[in-house]
Amino acid sequence: MSHLKEGDKAPDFTGKDQNGKAISLHDYKGKKVVLYFYPKDDTPGCTAQACNLRDNYSALTKKGYVVLGVSTDSEKSHKKFEEKYELPFTLIADDDKKIVEAYGVWGEKKFMGKTYMGTNRVTFLIDEHGVISHIISKPDTKNHTEEVLALWEK
Repeated sequence: MSHLKEGDKAPDFTGKDQNGKAISLHDYKGKKVVLYFYPKDDTPGCTAQACNLRDNYSALTKKGYVVLGVSTDSEKSHKKFEEKYELPFTLIADDDKKIVEAYGVWGEKKFMGKTYMGTNRVTFLIDEHGVISHIISKPDTKNHTEEVLALWEK
């Protein structure tokens, strides 16, 4: 799992969003960022998580939080996912795996008796100074917003 810990400086990155626009973490300095990594667009768990964040997006933005989703899917895949579920936040395509590797979320996974490499579902809550304030290593896909708000409102 991730080698990063709470209190560490969040690794900066640049990637393309679902519209082909370059997005960098440092663009959000001064804001709280919900940086969530997920395995694959349009799969049951990833859809539940994205839709939970979508359905509670106004609660997050009212508190000044920015939501960034990252997976190794392509910009085109992200665009279809965003349009299908009317997602109001940025999805970053990490098809070269630089971001997932920098955050230590690319690793061995098991499914139905098979072992393979993939993105582990992990969320990093990054404060206004670019420091990781919380790590949610096994997010509840159906109640993810509630987890985020509970941690940041302590």
